[in-house]
Amino acid sequence: MNTNVANTLLSSHAGFAALILRVPVGLILAAHGAQKLFGWFGGYGLDGTGQWLASIGLEPGYLMALLAGSAEVFGGLALAIGLLTRPAAFVNAIAMLVAIFAVHIGNGLFMSNNGYEYALTLFVVSVAFFIQGGGRFAADNVLLHYVSCGVAGHRAIA
Repeated sequence: MNTNVANTLLSSHAGFAALILRVPVGLILAAHGAQKLFGWFGGYGLDGTGQWLASIGLEPGYLMALLAGSAEVFGGLALAIGLLTRPAAFVNAIAMLVAIFAVHIGNGLFMSNNGYEYALTLFVVSVAFFIQGGGRFAADNVLLHYVSCGVAGHRAIA
């Protein structure tokens, strides 16, 4: 991997606040995805979620449930540990946009009416992490160090 690409993808100068926000938001996203994929936490699993998504016009429902659930589970876990934070945040931002416009937009803002406020909040947080990265206490820093040392070591040998 080119060190310029690695720096762009993995580096972040955000501080401790990124960790405080990243961990719970990532775990919340992962839990919501687990509802879709596995039926955990009162969810309906792939079959039930797929049938519901198909009923609102997101076809094929099973595939859409698999994509949404996977984005939330794996993207959420990656966000929580700060691993590939920007790609994980991007995937989750897209999933939240789909949720807002396919499910919640017609119900207004507030969750009490099944509105989009919750998905909008997760979207905004995801966009913020896409812009700033995972912060000082993210696994991205370890990965960036490994990539930088690997590339530098490769150049020294060549």
